Amino acid sequence: MGLNDTPSANRVHIGFFGRRNAGKSSVVNAVTGQDLAVVSEIKGTTTDPVYKAMELLPLGPVMIIDTPGIDDEGPLGELRVRKTRQVLNKTDVAVLIVDSTVGKAEADEDLIRLFKEKQINYIVVYNKSDLIKPDPNKPDREPAEPAAPSRGAAAERENAIYVSAKTGCNIEELKERIAKLAVMEEPKLKIVGDLIEPSDFVVLVVPIDKAAPKGRLILPQQQTIRDILEADAAAIVVKEFELRETLAHLGKKPKLVITDSQVFAKVSADVPKDIYLTSFSILFARYKGGLEAAVKGAKALDSLQDGDAILISEGCTHHRQCDDIGTVKLPRWIKNYAQKQFRFHFTSGTEFPEDLSEYKLIVHCGGCMVNEREMKYRRKCAEDQGVPMTNYGVLIAYMQGILKRSVAMFPHILAEIED
Repeated sequence: MGLNDTPSANRVHIGFFGRRNAGKSSVVNAVTGQDLAVVSEIKGTTTDPVYKAMELLPLGPVMIIDTPGIDDEGPLGELRVRKTRQVLNKTDVAVLIVDSTVGKAEADEDLIRLFKEKQINYIVVYNKSDLIKPDPNKPDREPAEPAAPSRGAAAERENAIYVSAKTGCNIEELKERIAKLAVMEEPKLKIVGDLIEPSDFVVLVVPIDKAAPKGRLILPQQQTIRDILEADAAAIVVKEFELRETLAHLGKKPKLVITDSQVFAKVSADVPKDIYLTSFSILFARYKGGLEAAVKGAKALDSLQDGDAILISEGCTHHRQCDDIGTVKLPRWIKNYAQKQFRFHFTSGTEFPEDLSEYKLIVHCGGCMVNEREMKYRRKCAEDQGVPMTNYGVLIAYMQGILKRSVAMFPHILAEIED
């Protein structure tokens, strides 16, 4: 992601679904005005979800997702269908493509049921309208639908449109309809902007070690700096070894110090007790709506037994370094704290197990690359299956005995710890 790009987690995710050869990829290309997806007469050309971040007028920054056919067959087909269903967990607007010469089938109806169950705004798009005769009784020249569903219900009519990816018929109207469905609520919280006042100083502690990406700050750090600037406050960025001297010569007490969780212990020792301290990971847990659950989940570590399984899950797929926090440092810190031997499993990116029954604890990253819908889905999966879920920063603060201090600026969360 470029420095000027909208993060994928902040983009409206638009998923295109349907059976093989319904014309999903053709409609994607027509809507975007680009050849994003490979188009072929051969069934099953799209074998994996294809993601493309772009600007789509009149909507703005979006993530377009072209999915494999929901009716794919065989062992590989089953895997593709599973991948397609996973896409639903992050989809803000679903576009169901139906071949208008054939009409909806059971697989399409199943998708609509899933859209409704997951409360996803959707539209049914009858593609290939150029291949069927127009109905002379309809002034808008909408084609007759020999195999399409009954349109007796007004809601069903509002959720459907006939298009032709080949001729471009109704494609502009489809884009307008998608934009109306994609109206999203403004986030109730900011990352940090609601915690500070104009002219406040905020110090950010950013380690530059072997695991840090070359030549740039990681996304949570970029987003936090932007949020501070939008609040008309000042962001001061230092490495952990420069923090003590910076605080001594700043000339003004900072409102808040935000640190990378990996150096929590050192930073806590260097920051005076009368200055608020937290981490990027804790701020993102709050921003994504899961801080309270993460605090409760951290306490579960104390009840784990030898041999229990812990899932460590990252929302991104960055290149693993030799001292990677998720796969190396966290397991080491957890074992040192608990003095027990656990089984660690790891997932990254879009992978997140549907069956969590073997795990006694889930430790998730801050989720900067995961949109709000996906994070809600993951938390709901854990909650429904009775598996405690925490995140990196919360658990690290808990193990180092500084969790109370790290959430002190959130009184309702602090009360949860003290109960």
